[in-house]
Amino acid sequence: MIINDDIIIFQGMNYRHRHLESKILKFSKISPAILLTGARQTGKSTLLSHILKPVIKTIVFDPVTDIGNARQDPDFFLSQNPPPIVFDEIQYAPELLPAIKRRMDRDNKPGQYFLTGSQNLSLLKNISESLAGRVIVLELGTMSLAERSGRAGRISKTWIEDLFQKKAALALKQRSRLPARKIEPTLFERIWRGGFPRLLDLSNDVLPDMFQSYINTYVERDIRILLQIDDQHLFSRFFALCAALTAQEINHSQLGREIGVTPQTAGRWVAILRATYQWLEIPAFHGNIIKRISGRSKGYFTDTGLAALLHRISSPQALAVHPLQGALFETHVVQDIFHQMCLMSVPPRAYHWRSHGGAEVDLILERDGIFIPIEVKSKARISEADARGIRAFRKTYPNIKHGIGCIVAGTESAFELPDGIVVLPYDIE
Repeated sequence: MIINDDIIIFQGMNYRHRHLESKILKFSKISPAILLTGARQTGKSTLLSHILKPVIKTIVFDPVTDIGNARQDPDFFLSQNPPPIVFDEIQYAPELLPAIKRRMDRDNKPGQYFLTGSQNLSLLKNISESLAGRVIVLELGTMSLAERSGRAGRISKTWIEDLFQKKAALALKQRSRLPARKIEPTLFERIWRGGFPRLLDLSNDVLPDMFQSYINTYVERDIRILLQIDDQHLFSRFFALCAALTAQEINHSQLGREIGVTPQTAGRWVAILRATYQWLEIPAFHGNIIKRISGRSKGYFTDTGLAALLHRISSPQALAVHPLQGALFETHVVQDIFHQMCLMSVPPRAYHWRSHGGAEVDLILERDGIFIPIEVKSKARISEADARGIRAFRKTYPNIKHGIGCIVAGTESAFELPDGIVVLPYDIE
C-alpha cells in the first residue's frame, strides 16, 4: 500500500477518502450494527475494507447461491462466522437479520456487524422489522467532486454549512476551488465521466463499455429479481428515458405514454429506480398557497456519466453542445450538494419550487427555519437577471425567514449580487 497525500494506492487501485469515513468510525463505537446502502459499484465494500483495520472478514451474498447455507440455517451460519464481520449485499440473505437481532440481544457490544445493500425496496423494511433501534443506516453515493479530487479527508465543514451562517457571503468567498484532476480538467469531462470510484482513473475510450456493462448487470440482475418482468428491453428504454428527463418534474402519465405502459406501471418503475439508488427525487415546496404551486417532485439521475451514456452522448466535447448539457450540469451540482450534506450532523430539508406563473428555483434548503434558495446556471457569465427566480420566491413568501440566495455556475470565482445573493463556482471546496 502506497500513501500519496489523500489518495491511497490499494491493491492496484486508487483509494480516495470518502465523506462518510468519520461517521462510520464514530458509529462503530456506539452501535452494534451499521448498514451502508447505495447503488452498485459506489465503493461500499472498498470503503469498509479500508477503514476497518485490521481488515475483517467479508462475505458477499448472491441472489442465486445460498452462501454457506445462510438462508437455510442462519443461526448455524452466524456461529461459524463470528463478529466483527462484513456481510455484503445483505438483501440476498434477509433470513440472517432476525438471527443477528437475537445475537445482539445477548451481546450489544458496538462494532459487531457491518452490512451493505444495493436495494432498499425490501431491505429497509426487513431492517426496520428485525433490527429497529439496533442499526445505524448510512447511504453512500457516487463520489463527490471533493472525494474525486482527494480532498474529502481535509474538509471538516462543507460550503453548505456556510450558507446558514450569519456572514455566509464572507465565508463562501474565502473558500478555494477544488483542484482539477489531470484526467478530467474541464467541467464537461467531469460531468461526462461521472463519479463511480472504479471508473475514475480509466481513460475516456473505455468508459462507454464499462457503463454499458453496468447497465446490463443492473437490468439483468437487480431489475429481473425485483420486477420479475419478461421484457427487460422495455425497462431499459424506460431507464434511458429517465436519464433524458433528469432535472425535470416527474409526470408518470408522460413517462408511461412514451414507452407504452400505464401511469401506475411507470410510477412503480420509478420507485424501483429510487429503491436501487439510481434516481433522486426532491419534493415541491408548497408553503401556504398550495393551489398556485406545482406539486410534482423533481427527479435527478444519481450519476451524470451513466445518464450521458444512456442518452448516447459519446464524449465530453459532444456534451458541451448537447441539448441535455444544462440538465446534466444541474444534476451534477444537485448530486454534489446531496453528497456534501451527508457530512452535516443535521442536514437541511431540500425542495424545489415553481409557480404556475413560471417562476422557479432549482433547490431550496431549509434548516432552523431558514430558507436558502439555490439556482444552478450552466454558464460562466452571471447577471442580476439570473436571480429572478430567487427574488420571486422571496416575494411570494415574505413571512418566512429568508437566508442568503445562491447561484451555482461555471464562474471562475465567487462574487456577490445585490439583495444578499452570492454567485459560486460549481467546484468550490
